[in-house]
Amino acid sequence: MARSSGKTASVIDEADSGFIFVPLGGTGEIGMNLNLYGCDGAWLAVDCGMGFSGPDNPETEILLPDPAFIAQQRDDLLGIVITHAHEDHIGGVARLWPQLRCPVYATPFAAAVIRRKLQEAGLQRDVKLRVIAPGAAFELGPFKLRYIHMTHSTPEAQALAITTGYGTVLHTGDWKFDASPVIGDVSDEAALKALGDEGVLALVSDSTNALVEGYSGSEQDVKKNFEALLPELTGRVAVTCFASNVARVASIISAAEIAGRHIALVGRSLTNYIAAAQEAGYLNDVPDFVPEEEIGTIPDDNLLLLVTGSQGEPRSAMARIAADTHRYAVLGAGDKAIFSSRTIPGNERAVFAVQDQLSRRGVQVIVDGDEFVHVSGHPAREELRKLYKLVRPKCVIPTHGEWRHLSTQAALAREAGISTLLVEDGDVVLFGGNGPAVVDSVPTGRLAVDGSKVVPLKNGILAARKRMLFNGVVIGSLAVDSKGRLHGAPRISAPGLLEELEAAQRLAFEREFHDALEDFAPSFRQDEAAFADAARAALRRIVDKPLGKRPLVEIHILRI
Repeated sequence: MARSSGKTASVIDEADSGFIFVPLGGTGEIGMNLNLYGCDGAWLAVDCGMGFSGPDNPETEILLPDPAFIAQQRDDLLGIVITHAHEDHIGGVARLWPQLRCPVYATPFAAAVIRRKLQEAGLQRDVKLRVIAPGAAFELGPFKLRYIHMTHSTPEAQALAITTGYGTVLHTGDWKFDASPVIGDVSDEAALKALGDEGVLALVSDSTNALVEGYSGSEQDVKKNFEALLPELTGRVAVTCFASNVARVASIISAAEIAGRHIALVGRSLTNYIAAAQEAGYLNDVPDFVPEEEIGTIPDDNLLLLVTGSQGEPRSAMARIAADTHRYAVLGAGDKAIFSSRTIPGNERAVFAVQDQLSRRGVQVIVDGDEFVHVSGHPAREELRKLYKLVRPKCVIPTHGEWRHLSTQAALAREAGISTLLVEDGDVVLFGGNGPAVVDSVPTGRLAVDGSKVVPLKNGILAARKRMLFNGVVIGSLAVDSKGRLHGAPRISAPGLLEELEAAQRLAFEREFHDALEDFAPSFRQDEAAFADAARAALRRIVDKPLGKRPLVEIHILRI
C-alpha cells in the first residue's frame, strides 16, 4: 500500500483545481474496493467493499478499507456510486457509511441488496439510497456520470463513465464479454465504442484475470454442464457458490429441476440475494424451496442443497456441514459436494480444510477441473484486448488485483500501443495534459469487523487475540482480603498449554507463584492495579521459559 506523505492539503488542492483518482482499497489487493475521484473541490466514491482476512490475519474474518482520508472531507463527498452487487464492492457500505454519511447510488438489484444490509444495521432510515436504471446517465456536481451495461456473474454490473471539464475516465468495475449470459444483457459494445469515439483519458480496468490467455468462457456453458452432470449423480448433492452470483444460482436451479431434485437453500445470504433478485425482477420462475427444517423429509437422490461457504468461511453453512455441526444439513458417505467458484487468493487454506473434512466423511468433492462447474466473471486477455480496441483510451490504469495482476495487464496494454500507469492504494493520480501521473499519496489502512463493531486492524484487542491464537493465554487467579492478606493457594489455568505437563510441574508453578505473591507487602497488595501488574510480571517469568512460548498473561483478583 502507498504510504502517507503527510501532504493531505496538497491532495485537496489538486482536487480543487483538477481531476484526480485515489484508490483507497482494491488496487494491489483482492477485495475491499473503494475508489475516489476528485474534481473542482468535490469528491465521488465508486464502490465500498469488503475483503476476507486470510491466514495473515486469523484474529478476524472480514476486512474493510480505511476511509479516514475521505471521511475528513465528507462534506464534499457527493455520493457513493456502486458498480455492482458483489460483496467486495458493496460489503462495506453499511459498515462504513456512518463515517461517510453521503447518498448511495445503485441499480435496482444492487439497491435491493444494500437495502437489506442497511436494515440489518438499523440504517435504513438514515441512508439516502438512490436507484439508477442500468445504462442511465446522471450528474453529481462537476461529475457527469453514465452507467454502461457489462456482463458479469451478478445482475446489472455497470461500468461507469465519469466525465468532467477535464475529460472522461471509464471505470470498468467487474466485467467480461459473454455472448450468451444466463441472466441479463450482453456488454454494451456500442456504448463502449461511442465513448471511445468521444475520447477517453484513462481506462481504470479490472485486472483479475490478466494472467489468463484467451476468453473467460460463458455462463451458458456452465449451465449446460450442470444440466448434464446432476442427473448422473446419486446421493445428496450440495453445491456451494457465491450467493451474489445470481447467474450461477439460476444455472444450478435449472439443472436441479432437470435432475428431479428439490432445492434447499442453506445459508442466510443465499435467501437474501435471491429475495433481492426477485425484487429486481430476476429469478421469478424458480420453484418453491425446501425449508431447512424439512431437508430430512426428502429422499437423498431427490435433494440438492444450495449452500453458502465456497471460500471456507469458518461460520458458513458449508464449513458447518463439513464439521457435522449443522442442525439440518448433513452429508455423508456417497454424497457429493460441488465447489462452483474460484478460490480467492488467501483463502486456499480455509477452502482445502473444509474439503478435507468432507472427504474424511466419505463425501466426493468436485471442483473446477474435475468437472466444468465454474467460469470466471472477469475478463481474460483476449477480452481485455477487445476492450482496448473499443474504448481506445490514452492510458490504462490497472486496478482490482494484486501486483502480479496489475503489472501483467499493464504489459498487455503496452503491447496494444497504449500507455499505462501502475498505482496502488493511496496513490493520487492527476489526469493532466501530459497524461495521468502519480503526484502524491494519502494515508490508507485496513479496518477489521469485530462483531458489530469496526475497529483498526492494529487494535489492541485484536492484537491480543492474535497473540492468544499463536501463544495461548495463562490466567492466574488469587484471593486477597481488604487488608492485603492472601487467602488460599493461587491457581493457574492455561487451556491448551498446561495439559501436557506433569501434575507435579503444574503444582510447582503454583507454589512458585504463591511465593512470589507473598514477597509483596500487604500494603502493596491493597493497591489492586499495581498488585495486578506485579503479579502478571511474576507469572510471566514463571511460565515463559518452561513453556517455550510467550503467552498472554492475565490476573484475576478476587477481593474478599
